[in-house]
Amino acid sequence: MATVTLTIDGKQVTVPEGTSILEAAKTVGIDIPTLCYLKDLNVIGSCRVCVVEVERARTLQAACVTPVSNGMVVHTNSPAVRQARKMIVELILADHPYECPTCPRNLNCELQSLADRLGIRRVRFEGTREHKEADYSTPALVRDPDKCILCRRCVAVCEKVQGVYAIGPLGRGMDTVVGPAWGETMAESPCVMCGQCVLVCPVGALYERDDTEAVWKAIQDPTKHVVVQTAPATRVAIGEPFGLPPGSISTGKMVAALRRLGFDKVFDTDFTADLTIMEEGSELLERLEKGGALPLITSCSPGWIRYMEEFYPELADNVSSCKSPQQMFGALVKTYYAEKMGIDPKDIVSVSIMPCTAKKYECQRPEMRDSGYQDVDYVLTVRELARMIKEAGIDFASLPDEDYDAPLGIGTGAGVIFGATGGVMEAALRTVYELVTGKTLEKIDFEEVRGFQGLKIATVPVGDLNVRVAVAHTLANAKAILDRVKNGEEFHFIEIMTCPGGCIGGGGQPIPTDTDIRLKRIAAIYEADKGLPLRKSHENPVVQELYKTYLGKPLSEKSHHLLHTTYRRRSRHGSMVQKEDQGVWLLDREAAGNGGSDG
Repeated sequence: MATVTLTIDGKQVTVPEGTSILEAAKTVGIDIPTLCYLKDLNVIGSCRVCVVEVERARTLQAACVTPVSNGMVVHTNSPAVRQARKMIVELILADHPYECPTCPRNLNCELQSLADRLGIRRVRFEGTREHKEADYSTPALVRDPDKCILCRRCVAVCEKVQGVYAIGPLGRGMDTVVGPAWGETMAESPCVMCGQCVLVCPVGALYERDDTEAVWKAIQDPTKHVVVQTAPATRVAIGEPFGLPPGSISTGKMVAALRRLGFDKVFDTDFTADLTIMEEGSELLERLEKGGALPLITSCSPGWIRYMEEFYPELADNVSSCKSPQQMFGALVKTYYAEKMGIDPKDIVSVSIMPCTAKKYECQRPEMRDSGYQDVDYVLTVRELARMIKEAGIDFASLPDEDYDAPLGIGTGAGVIFGATGGVMEAALRTVYELVTGKTLEKIDFEEVRGFQGLKIATVPVGDLNVRVAVAHTLANAKAILDRVKNGEEFHFIEIMTCPGGCIGGGGQPIPTDTDIRLKRIAAIYEADKGLPLRKSHENPVVQELYKTYLGKPLSEKSHHLLHTTYRRRSRHGSMVQKEDQGVWLLDREAAGNGGSDG
């Protein structure tokens, strides 16, 4: 590969041809500030914060979009550069609401940090600050156009990573806003509520709906028995807001913190991840033996389910009827657990801690009430839990490790790896292989379905059958594999996760979340798996007891009632409306042509 040699702030730098000044500067430890830039995703030079001085150039150049050239001499800290950057940020601040103390991104805002870095203590300009109403139309996300700085990061991730195109720039010049087309609300758009836009937004223009006050109220109500479940991916991320490095396994500290917040019982979603494998693995075997729509496609990720209903309704029969582990847990808490503990289910408040914003939407789908109540009452993201812990004055990093409560706190390594892309597939293969062959796996790790590659395809021998599997993370990669299925390519089992890296990269995880942080969390997930005494779902003794005393067997009538659901084909762009008397989001069937069951 051809290389280019240039000088940056007096340092000679040799980099591959085509490298930007911004990336070249990083190789010698020079950090040029940015605001709109996202490597490989949003390289548009729109904010101009990254301007540098290039000798013999007529004007300052945006470092993120200017390629290097031989002999180029660059100054990143000249008086002209510093003055220009300050003015650019001041102009942005002039039209930005001064609500920092009450903003969800306070102390974790790139604009706030940049103003501090540049030493801005006053703003010399006055903007119009025209007020635009915030969009609270979905149960998961809030869009606040007043705080939008038009960086278009959210647009880039929605288009290039997810392929959904739910939002984009509307209008021109000073009238430009970023939002759904035709002035629609987020609920009316194809938005799948994955929250990837929230992770990349540098300010507080996009954020999750906050349910912490409702949870505090439930905890403080002496008539309520409040239980909480924690998703596999939370244990490798919750430490980050408290200064622990990405990939720290903080399971025990998280359990201890939840007890100190006042939850009556602290349970592990890994338990129902194991249960999901028993049901989904049995579903796969039944389809292979007796016939049924193949490939079987996983149903754990609510963003993917909404995407399927919106863009691929013709494949609805291929999707597993299993509820997600979160929803299976909620249904069992208000039936099996309530009976076992002698508690009236109307007095149980079921809370889940999830890495995912779309889980807030999932728990309010009208189908998720098979217990006779709303199965999961509230979903908190990892960010919301971190805020509650800080509000309570708990020193998270110094907490002793504590164990989950019995009986719903016992999980296996197979349940843990649900948090990483390929994890559901690997967990299923561990169990399906042993159920089919009656033999113990010699090698439990299925390396062929691991890794950060967007689409992985493998053929795995299971007894006499070679099972062709695929793993996709991000909806753009899901589209790639689904189009191959529609074109007749044969697969038996496909795992689809909405977010990059799987749940460890979910839209409710700590900010920042980038590729490097995702990889560290994935490594920690597999480390946690190896450290557990049980690593196969069918070996979970509580799952075995559940079938023996309550459910009967996988795919039994009771299992189907509590643990499974159905998805209906629906017209595209069916809108959601909030039903005021119940506070839930339902599909507007008239608007959608009576086509579906979304909520």
